[in-house]
Amino acid sequence: MAKDSVANKPPVLDDEDQVQAMQVVAFKLRDEEYGVNIFHVQEIHNLVDITRVPFAASFIKGVINQRGSVMPVIDLKKRLGIQETPYTAATRIVTVIVGDLQVGMLVDSVTEVLTIRSKLVDPKKTVSDRAMEKFLSGIGNINGRLVTMLNLEEIVNAN
Repeated sequence: MAKDSVANKPPVLDDEDQVQAMQVVAFKLRDEEYGVNIFHVQEIHNLVDITRVPFAASFIKGVINQRGSVMPVIDLKKRLGIQETPYTAATRIVTVIVGDLQVGMLVDSVTEVLTIRSKLVDPKKTVSDRAMEKFLSGIGNINGRLVTMLNLEEIVNAN
């Protein structure tokens, strides 16, 4: 039993790694794991009713009332060209701040907060579709577990 508890502990980072590490909110879209820097994440909440907005970009699911403010919600799977799936009890809206913009992102589930050493994030992109490549900032590798890091600035850009 002690062996399992040791295996589940987060890696111990030395001083140099702590300076070059980042915390990432990891989440699932279908069977793949994605992540964004925790610096951008304001909160994570359950799925609520989303009001559709006529003539909005195709990846904008609609808007929600966020403490008296109207907040757009992005269907992240649609934005990334991933086949849609039905919502479940695990579906979440991850509220992120990018510049002056607050936006919600629909994800299938939030898995955890991870610490990734910056040197273990490979900025090389292996996407064959160059138009989609702009949405990725790299691939994080945590003990063989791959997490696709997203470029939020491009994702929230409506162009």
